[in-house]
Formats: sequence, structure tokens, C-alpha cells
Amino acid sequence: MGAVLAVALVVAIGAGAAVRQVYLRDLPPTPAREALYEMNKAPAIRFLDRSGQVIANRGPRYGDRARLADLPEHVPLAFLAAEDRRFYRHGPVDLWAIGRAAWANWRTGEVVQGGSTLTQQLAKSLFLTPDQTLKRKVQEAALAIRLERMLSKDEVLELYLNRVFFGANAYGIDGAARTYFGKPAAQLTLSEAALLAALPKAPSRLSPTRNMAAAVARSRLVLAQMRETGWITAAQEQAALAAPPRLVQAPSQDPDFGYALDYATTEAVRLAGPAAPDLVVRLTLDPGLQKTAALVVRRVVQDDGRRAGVRQGALVALSANGAIRALVGGVDYESSPFNRAVQAQRQPGSAFKPFVYAAALERGVQPTDTRVDAPVRFGAWRPENYGGGYRGPVTVETALAQSINTVAVQLAREAGPSAVADLARRFGFTSLPARPSLSVALGAYEVNALEMAGGFQVFQNAGGRAPPYIVEEIHTSSGRSLFTHAPAAPTPVYDAIKAGAMVRMLKTVITSGTGSRAAFGWPAAGKTGTSQDWRDAWFVGFTPEFTAAVWVGNDDNTPMDKITGGELPAQIWRRFMMAAHEGLAVRDFDAVAAGAGPDGPAPDPRNGFYETLGAEFARAAAMAPQ
Repeated sequence: MGAVLAVALVVAIGAGAAVRQVYLRDLPPTPAREALYEMNKAPAIRFLDRSGQVIANRGPRYGDRARLADLPEHVPLAFLAAEDRRFYRHGPVDLWAIGRAAWANWRTGEVVQGGSTLTQQLAKSLFLTPDQTLKRKVQEAALAIRLERMLSKDEVLELYLNRVFFGANAYGIDGAARTYFGKPAAQLTLSEAALLAALPKAPSRLSPTRNMAAAVARSRLVLAQMRETGWITAAQEQAALAAPPRLVQAPSQDPDFGYALDYATTEAVRLAGPAAPDLVVRLTLDPGLQKTAALVVRRVVQDDGRRAGVRQGALVALSANGAIRALVGGVDYESSPFNRAVQAQRQPGSAFKPFVYAAALERGVQPTDTRVDAPVRFGAWRPENYGGGYRGPVTVETALAQSINTVAVQLAREAGPSAVADLARRFGFTSLPARPSLSVALGAYEVNALEMAGGFQVFQNAGGRAPPYIVEEIHTSSGRSLFTHAPAAPTPVYDAIKAGAMVRMLKTVITSGTGSRAAFGWPAAGKTGTSQDWRDAWFVGFTPEFTAAVWVGNDDNTPMDKITGGELPAQIWRRFMMAAHEGLAVRDFDAVAAGAGPDGPAPDPRNGFYETLGAEFARAAAMAPQ
């Protein structure tokens, strides 16, 4: 007898070794318990606007992590009724259920029942492919055993509810509740819970959005099984049948946000890292301003631009702290998702001149200094003014307001092209060469709209740079904080007094210069820009509240019909700024130094800054030749 047992033991050990060699050699490793919630998840991001309202969902909809303690009792019970009524009475593998399923399948001659436990189903979805092979079934059982060694039954059920697929790109009970019923899982009714419990068996065939009748029919079976098991009463079953669930209309992705969300997605992944897919990201976007920006760019380009050979446009708007309030990368996201606000590199033309003048001021030039607008020559290059003609002696301030090319080139030569490039880099530009040619004075190098807006904002912020940003906060769906933008005063990159001088000169561009069409009743400063052969047209400007950069042109770089920055771009800028400032009390730039504004105190306030600036101007004017 002992010999027989010994032989049986040896055979069992040998069989076990054979099973391990054939079926379990490549068994996937099991991570730590908390990592089970995140493993093998496709990226999913829920975007919120600046006030916390949902803008859109990108990728699979996971919703928030649902905990059993927070769910109504009928929610988990509905899933147990549908998938594994004996869940709390058997181990990770239910031999009785396997035998029952095998008998039923043998009698019918086809597969009509399955014997997998809920833990096995979870193991399959987390670790394995859906292949129906003996090896996969053995691995499924082995992984289920591992899971129940790591987790309690409640923890297995909770993990299952958070990872199961419900169709319609929805994963997890909370993601499904929000997708189909527009509510969190904690608010599910009995009839809604039964409908969701019916879906994992065949999420495509039973999809409520495509076959509601089939989904409801299976949900009735779920309710009947709950009653038969004693988990609900007959009265509760009848009440659920009398109040069938009603689907909410699936929220459509608003194309007005498409370009901004593409950029935000890139930034969120960069900040959170690629291993954190279930993200809730609060953005800096103002939904009203975003829609206004998209509408204005689209209407002006399509209504007025088409006749002038203009087919595309872009706009970026910043708050005084660098927060991106609106970002539009084209006229139609659905037909062309290429983001012209951040991806397109275009020549800024004269819109780059403020940085040339700013570099000149650092070398001691004053706004009241005089330069002669006359033919100039630098080697073989003879820069000319737009429209031809020369004005003779003009002040530096007038030269900027009238966008006189010859004076800009003279100032660039005095400051040095490398000094201009160095200043531009301090202001946030990244694409300029270290040693540009003198043509940098006329914006011959390529930049993007986001860089232009950020660069001009240095003047608005009295010489401080607040890098543009679109992501305010990032959390996982379970509430773990991954990133919070830290408020900080702008980094000083330019002298405050000289920044004020630039503001004063750029105001004259709008009050009496090439940007007069941008005027809308608020103190504003800005600059027009037109690249060679009218391939690009810009208007970039700011008020005490906002900075905005506008570009129009064509993707294939074909010329427009003599469109300049003072025309369509100034028109777009004006319309957007009118909407952005609606309801705000008019204030001049000296209010920025005092610290008031719609976004709270302006960072790095410089009390008395503009009063000092006024004294500087008065002193310079008194010393200037009459």
C-alpha cells in the first residue's frame, strides 16, 4: 500500500512538473496589488476646464476608481448574479461550476455554459489574450489562484468592477455609469445596475447604444437571478422592471477644443509620465474664450479671408500669469488637426521688431532718439520700407509705430544681431540661431504663435517672463495628485523701466500706427507683422488683462492677396479681445502694477512703476532736440 501511494505521489509530482513546463513556463508575472488597477490600461484622460467642468474625454473612459463601500449594495450583487453567484463560497477555481458547464455543453453538443469564476475572468482580462486554448485556460486558473492569495474576495470583486469592459469604450463601473447614464456609479439604480451587469458577457452584441432591446432582455434575467438568490425581493424586481434605464446622449467631442486638447495631451503625458494613463487633467482653458476664439478665427478667415487667398489662421491667448485661456490651431480641426498655433514655424515679419527695439533700449537707445529713414545698404542687402518711400528723420517711437524697416535694421546693427537673438531667447524663443544675420530685424527667422504670445507678455509683465502653460493640475482617477502648477512671480528677464518704454511705444502702434484696426476701446499695445510676399500676416498685442497672438496664411506657403498684419489679423484680435474684456472694468497698464485683475493679483507687482516711467519720459523729452 505504501508503495502504491509513493508511486502515485511520484506520478502526481511528475504530472505537475510537466504542467509547469508546458503550460506555466511563460506565465505572466503578477505585480503588486495597487499596480493591478493600472496595468495594461490604455491611456485615458478626462479634461476639465479652469473651473473644473468636464470638457472632454480622450481615450478609454475609466471614470473614477469605485470602492465597494461607496456603491449601493445592489450594484455588486447584480454583477455576482450575472457572472458568479457562488463567488463567496468557492475558491479561485469552481470545480462544481466546471463540471456543470461540461455536462451542459456535452448534452447540447456546443458551448452553452462557461465554468470560469469571476476571479478567472479578471485574471484573463488583466494578463491574457482571449484565445480559447487549453494552455490559456490553465494559465487563467493559475493566475486566479495567485490573485486570491494576494487579495480578499472583496478586493477581487472591487478590482473586477473597476477593470471590466462595458463596450462604447467604457471600462470600469464608474466609466460605464458616466458613459451610459451620465452619473457616477454611486448613484446607479437597481435597473441601471442590472443593465450594466448584463454587458460584460457580450459588450458589443449587447451594446445599449446599438441593441438596447437585447441589453434590456438580459438585464431582466439578471434581476430574476437576484430575486431567486434572495438578494432582492419580488417587489424590488417589479419596481426595477417598471422603471427601465434611460440612456443619456453620448457627449460629442467639441471640435472647437480639438487643437487645445491635442497640445494639452502632449503636455499632460510629459508632466505625468507615460506610465500614468488614467488621468484627470484640469486645464487653464476658459471654455467661453476658447469657443469665441475658434468662432472668430473661422468666420474671419472663411468670410473675409477666402476672397484674399487666406485659408488658415491661428490664435493663442494668455492671462497675465502665462495661463493659456484659448488656443486655436486652425479653422477646422476635423478636416486638419495640424496645430498651427504650436507646430507651424512661420516668419513673423515686423511683428518681431519689438524685440529688436527692446535690445536697442538695452544698449542705451531712447524712444525719443532720432534716426533717419532713408535708403540704407548693408553689403548687397538693401532693405526697403513696405510700400516704398522714406520719411527722413523720425523718432524711434514713431519708427516702431509706423513699422519703418530701415530704422529697425539700423537699430539691429547698433545692438548687434546676436544681442537681439540673446534677448529673444530670454523672452522664450527657442528656434533662433545663435548668430543670426541682420535680417533678424525684419523677422526673417521662423517662430510659432505660442512663442510670440509669450514673448510679448514679457512687456505686459514689466520685464518678467511667465512661461505659457496649459495644465493646471493632474490627478489619477483614484485621486492621487501627480502634478500641480506652482504659482510664481515672473522671472525678471528685462529691465522694468525699459519694458514700460516698450509698452508706451507699442500703444502708439494701435493709437496712431499700423495696428489702428485693433483698437477696441481699451488701453492696448501691439505690433503688426507681414512676411515677404505676403505669405504670413500677424497681429500680436496685449492689454492689462490678456496677451494674444494671431496669425493668418496658407499651409503651402503660397502668398495671400497683399494681406498685412494690420488687416485680418488685427480684425481677429480686436473681435476676440472685445469678447474677452466684456464685463471687465476698463483700466490702463498702471493698474497691472497695482495688482488687480480677473485672475487675482498680478504677479510681481511693481508699485509706482508707471509713475516712475512717466517721469523718465518727461525727462527724456526735455533733453531731446526740438
